[in-house]
Amino acid sequence: MTTVEQGRAAEEQARIFLERKGFRFLDANHRTPLGEVDLVMKDGETLVFVEVRERRNESFGRGFETVTARKQARIAKAALCYAKMKKATGSSLRFDVVSLGPRGIEHIPNAFVPPAGRYTV
Repeated sequence: MTTVEQGRAAEEQARIFLERKGFRFLDANHRTPLGEVDLVMKDGETLVFVEVRERRNESFGRGFETVTARKQARIAKAALCYAKMKKATGSSLRFDVVSLGPRGIEHIPNAFVPPAGRYTV
């Protein structure tokens, strides 16, 4: 399996996991010139932008620990582009991480708040 195929499989697992928790799937692999969002979900009225990380072992840290400040900023910029494109004005935005690894699936809601604070479109 290629790296891309592994990534897609991990994202599919994360999507199914979140749907079982009551989230509604909206989009996957949303790309903008500013960055990419792995999954876009809806949790009630909140738009949730999900970064999916998979680790076979934890030698270099758990998946969620690898979402750096730089990556967070790129996700936030891509999320704002998505929200504006979909005209999601008035929606609250949230940034979650789903980590797949030796410990199973870990969902970290509100995994980070971008530097400028909470984002609302």
